[in-house]
Amino acid sequence: MQDLLDQPSALASTLDNLEASPAPGDVADGLARGRFRKVVLTGMGSSFHALGPLHLRLIESGISSVLVETSELVHYMPALVAPDSLLVVVSQSGASAEVIRLLEAAGGRVPVVAVTNTPSSPLARGSQFVVETRAGEEATVSTKTYVASLAALEWLGAVLTGAGVPPVLRVLRSACAGMAEYLSGWTAHVESLTRFLEGMDHIFLVGRGRSLASAGTGGLILKEAAHFPAEGMSSAAFRHGPLEMVRPGLLLCVFAGEPPTIGLNRRLAADVSRGGGKVAWVAEDADLDALRIAAPAVEALPLMEILPVQMISLALANRARREPGAFVRLSKVTTIE
Repeated sequence: MQDLLDQPSALASTLDNLEASPAPGDVADGLARGRFRKVVLTGMGSSFHALGPLHLRLIESGISSVLVETSELVHYMPALVAPDSLLVVVSQSGASAEVIRLLEAAGGRVPVVAVTNTPSSPLARGSQFVVETRAGEEATVSTKTYVASLAALEWLGAVLTGAGVPPVLRVLRSACAGMAEYLSGWTAHVESLTRFLEGMDHIFLVGRGRSLASAGTGGLILKEAAHFPAEGMSSAAFRHGPLEMVRPGLLLCVFAGEPPTIGLNRRLAADVSRGGGKVAWVAEDADLDALRIAAPAVEALPLMEILPVQMISLALANRARREPGAFVRLSKVTTIE
């Protein structure tokens, strides 16, 4: 619980550090001059999902970007680990099994940008440039480290694409206040969501664009923190199959997202409601306070969207009389492939 409440301060500390950090000018210059043919974005779990918004930013800027889980990269796509690739590796611990194997494959011949919460980690030591998050120690499920990684990757995206860094930092700082305001009402949020979730036995979380990060990480959080069957995917993927599963007892958590596809998400929500399922609409115009978020700009959207999912995890864990976030089979750092 304390990790959840400390998220705004973890974000602020990370932003303070980023503001004072030198930008990787040689890396950005190498990208602009064509030294790197592609940027390979990789991580595992929430670290992988956090890379989604950066992937979109790079592609929008005309930069070739590949987003792949580290496990798949090292075993099935080793050709991408090449000197003409720029590797952006996200790992909160910097010591997971897949990251160690990737560093061995890179062998110092492939440029690596590390985004990590552990500056003394193998990843940090084996990288040409380190983007350090300042989330502090974290007990179990990724909360503080996840939002800090989102912020660090927005900063890195602004650097790599030549966009203005100060405007991005201002947006992210304004999100600190919004997160703090939302979390100040956490007890009321959990109480209302406990009533809202009555009778639900399966949850899908869906979104598009930047909100895919929230859908993917949200599914992980509900499984890890509450041991509840949940799956994150794109809204389109849900329509291409899982829509058949709609019935009473199924909850569809929809991240409304950005203007180009809000209408499509709203139509999906309506179809699920007509089919007997229940919908949690996460947006500025949500009916339930616990699902209502306000992002100052699209860069801050994933930071705000994950908060209602965290509250859902608390409600579900309490309903099952479980300690939220208590690991039974996992450890904080995954050291076995």
